[in-house]
Formats: sequence, C-alpha cells, structure tokens
Amino acid sequence: MASSNGNLSLKIDKGQTTAIVGKNGAGKSTFVKLLLRFYDADSGEILYNGVNIKEYDIESLRNRFATVFQDYKVFALTIAENVLCKEVETDFDNSTVKRALKNSGADLFVDKLENKESTVLTREFDEKGTGLSGGEQQKLAVARMFAKDFDLAILDEPSSALDPIAEYQMYESLINATKDKTVIYISHRLSSAVLSDKIFVFDDGTVSESGTHEELMAQTQGYYEMFTLQASNYKNEKEGEAE
Repeated sequence: MASSNGNLSLKIDKGQTTAIVGKNGAGKSTFVKLLLRFYDADSGEILYNGVNIKEYDIESLRNRFATVFQDYKVFALTIAENVLCKEVETDFDNSTVKRALKNSGADLFVDKLENKESTVLTREFDEKGTGLSGGEQQKLAVARMFAKDFDLAILDEPSSALDPIAEYQMYESLINATKDKTVIYISHRLSSAVLSDKIFVFDDGTVSESGTHEELMAQTQGYYEMFTLQASNYKNEKEGEAE
C-alpha cells in the first residue's frame, strides 16, 4: 500500500506491522479515514496492491479491511453475538468466537463468567446482564476483528482504556496472532511502536520520521523525545503508587 497526498508520502509492505504515531491532531485518524474512503483525498493518490483505491468497489475494498476504532460500541446482546455482529448459528460460528476471544485476550475474563460467551451484556434488556470495564470492552472490540477474514487490519487507538503494561501485552498478543497479515496501529502512545516492523511519525499531516524503534531512538529527535517523556511519566506514576 502506498500513499501520496501533498506532503504525506509513505509505503506499507504486505505482511508488515506498522505503527502510525504522533501527538493529538497530527493527522493519524484522518489517514485512516482516507484509507477507508470515508472521504477522498483532494490531491495525490492512495494505492492498494498498485491500484488507486478509487477504482475499487467501495464495499469490496472495505471488506478486505478489519477495523477497530476508539469509538467502538458494545450492544445489549450476548458476548458471542457482539463478536460476530450476528446470531450464532453453526459450530463454525462458535469456534470462530472462541478463537477471536483468545486472540484478543478477552477469553481471560470471558471464561470466568458463568455463561461464558453466552453472557448477555448490559442490563438494557436483561436484568441479569453483565457490565464490562472499559478495557474489557476494548478487548471485545478487538475480538470482532479476529472474527473476520481480512487482508489488512487497522486499529485506531484500540487500547486507550488500558494501562501501558496491559497495552503492551495486548499488542504482543495481537502481533503473534496476525503473522503474515498487514497491520496498521494508530496511536499517540508508543507501547505498540516498540513491537512494530516500521514506525511512521506524523506531525501536522506530514511524515517527520520513519524507521524501527531502535533506529528512531538512535536519532534522538521527536520520536526519542516522545518515547522518553512517556516512559518517564509512567515511571513517576508507578513510583507514586508505591509510596
């Protein structure tokens, strides 16, 4: 996949795990919306397998992508129905749900529930319904991605409700479960970047730096400053909790 729009130019290879990082307002979510054709670029072009994405049927294009957005929704249905976004009808559906929950790490809390993946969420229609924490809901949203057959996954701030350690563990699990898949992580936190094949640093709609975590840290520029500051802030928070 290649993108060229004004001052933004980058290439993502098939099977690559890529992190798009930067401060709020740097253009990360706008980049995602352009990839999914929520709106089209005014200039330049985005190529998917060498073809301008405008030449694809829009539904066919989107069906190749699995997405997890920061504004996910949990519905008043069973956990399994939330994962599949439809009723569970076959043994294959059941196995798909179990695999998706395991790959997202959601199985760790689902297996502790009395009715497991048949548990109804929220009490909107069932007084015995179960509520989930923000982190648990995010893992459930990630499980939806794994229930889909996709070529490219886009995760836009999928771990904002998790602490940095839980976030790192989730990304580590995701990378192991998405081998040979093309994955794009969008985040202003940098836990995911350490594990990525390549990192693009966005700044005001442009790519200001690119490389691996080790390469960018060695350059001691913007990425180095952001990573060092975040690591320092987290260390101070942990020391404050220990007092």
